[in-house]
Amino acid sequence: MKTAVLLLPGLNRDRDMIAAITKISGTPPVTVWQTDTDIPDVDLIVVPGGFSYGDYLRCGAIAARMPVMSALRRKAEAGVKVLGVCNGFQILLEAGLLPGALMRNASLKFVCREVKLEVTNAETAFTSAYAQGQVIRCPVAHHDGNYFADAETLKRLNGNGQIVFRYAEGTNPNGSIEDIAGIVNEAGNVLGMMPHPENLIEAAHGGSDGRGLFESALGITGKAAA
Repeated sequence: MKTAVLLLPGLNRDRDMIAAITKISGTPPVTVWQTDTDIPDVDLIVVPGGFSYGDYLRCGAIAARMPVMSALRRKAEAGVKVLGVCNGFQILLEAGLLPGALMRNASLKFVCREVKLEVTNAETAFTSAYAQGQVIRCPVAHHDGNYFADAETLKRLNGNGQIVFRYAEGTNPNGSIEDIAGIVNEAGNVLGMMPHPENLIEAAHGGSDGRGLFESALGITGKAAA
């Protein structure tokens, strides 16, 4: 499996993502700069977290309009798997690759802590290593993670199984509607999520609950422990 990680000014979680992918797959991902107009042939493209340039206008609004995003859209439409984490999720929403919006946290404060996630759809390309309903630990670090969608969109997301992760056991850190923490597009190949699975993949992180997401996306066999 070949992987690419997009690099945009301010996306300071790219090193964490590159390290996680390298440790799990054994192969470093290629990196693609914001002004590149093409993305190599890969199986997974990741938009990492951080604070992309222009976030003071609206999170992800400027990044979503960089030249590389046109290439990302073409790859996504061709069925290539795309993962957006935190600011990467915001960018995918701004680019129209996923429905809904991310607003300011309900507390109006930046949150940085561990939460619990329920795997609400274990039959996606990103969650097959988990069990349906499994609750995993995962860190969050964001200021604008309050997911919102209108009633019709929510009905569609629920009906299509597009809600992949929900905050569990009262750990919703941002007021996200229906405790939504991660969603996929209708085709199932584009996932956006606020928590950072790349920061909980090994003993040095205090656990490996996030590892299953990458094992699923990279086609590595085996079920994550329930």
